[in-house]
Amino acid sequence: MALYVMKFGGSSVGDTERMKRVAKRIAEKQDEGHQCVVVVSAMGDTTDDLIDQAKLLNAEPPAREMDMLMTNGEQISIAMLSIALHAIGRKAVSYTGWQAGFRTEPVFGKARITDIRPEKVKQSLEDGAIVVVAGFQGMTEDGEITTFGRGGSDTTAVALAAAINADVCEIYTDVDGIYSTDPRIVKCARKLSEISYDEMLELANLGAAVLHPRAVEYAKHHKVRLVVRSSFTHNEGTVVKEEVSMEQGVVVSGIAYDKNVARISILGVSHVPGVLAKVFGSLAEAKIDVDIIVQSGVLDGKADFSFTVALSDREKALNVIEGLRSDLPFSEVNSEDNLVKISIVGAGMVSHPGVAAQMFDVISKEGVNIKMVSTSEIKVSCVIDGDKLGEVIKALHTAYQLDTEEQVFVGGPKDRR
Repeated sequence: MALYVMKFGGSSVGDTERMKRVAKRIAEKQDEGHQCVVVVSAMGDTTDDLIDQAKLLNAEPPAREMDMLMTNGEQISIAMLSIALHAIGRKAVSYTGWQAGFRTEPVFGKARITDIRPEKVKQSLEDGAIVVVAGFQGMTEDGEITTFGRGGSDTTAVALAAAINADVCEIYTDVDGIYSTDPRIVKCARKLSEISYDEMLELANLGAAVLHPRAVEYAKHHKVRLVVRSSFTHNEGTVVKEEVSMEQGVVVSGIAYDKNVARISILGVSHVPGVLAKVFGSLAEAKIDVDIIVQSGVLDGKADFSFTVALSDREKALNVIEGLRSDLPFSEVNSEDNLVKISIVGAGMVSHPGVAAQMFDVISKEGVNIKMVSTSEIKVSCVIDGDKLGEVIKALHTAYQLDTEEQVFVGGPKDRR
């Protein structure tokens, strides 16, 4: 007998029929002799619908109240799934994130887990129940409800698996596993049988939506065996683990993209010590993540530099920079959107020179200019105009010999969380 944590995303529980199918899938796992803890997201587009309704009332709703609102989607899901399990003769109990023991830092919208106290979960398992836990949510020590941000249900599942020493954490989604790129763009994408934590973490951070970066971080830190598979088929999924065998001739494992990109440029800044610290320190205090940073040459004691932030943070970042004008004079600040960051990732890149040059060549042959570049040992990222995203990804996928003849199975709309 093994202990499984099974996470189902929003598309997997999008309506009552899919809810019944998920209940049957869980029952099959229990019939194999295993204990089951299930983590679920809100049904379908529930969360997006709640956000849209809130913004009809207030264009800038308070973060605390938004967390109070958005956690309702998951609470509906856990109750519905528990009801579905009871309907097929299974003992099940549903818990909110805080009932399951999740404690978080006092940050609304993007809270991090500080502690997990899973006594209720363990007791229910001992009582023979299937435990259904709401993803994406927790509670501060002083009783405030918080959410983990997009992808938070993945984080809930992996963190809970670590806390209860689960044997496996399975992430069920609408595709058969982790692919070399988005199968909605490249139909001949290659399904990976396994991938390392480091490669998956890079892909997740670079825009691959199949797993949330924090979930991969938890899995790596706690050595959680992580499997990504489809909730619509019984096909073998992709195992995420410490080390993987290198496939002969495969240097790049995956290609990710991120459309949520804006570039901000600050022009005519005095080239003196402390300038970058001032700018990026202020952005950090405002909880704005900065990605790629590029500084140009110095002319007459002045320098220009550019950096990227999430498109959703662009206005907030511009306001922060304008607030620095009196302490940090500059001639101009501007921003650019309609950008995308395309990244190649692979552990084999470390020992293969020329991988980046090949990427630049492929992009140039598509008639696309590269605006910014960032590299690490196992990835290369390029910021380009978003108009030819599909063409560039397909060209890169072919160039790095990732195409297959197999047809990708996609079961439904992409999971939101």
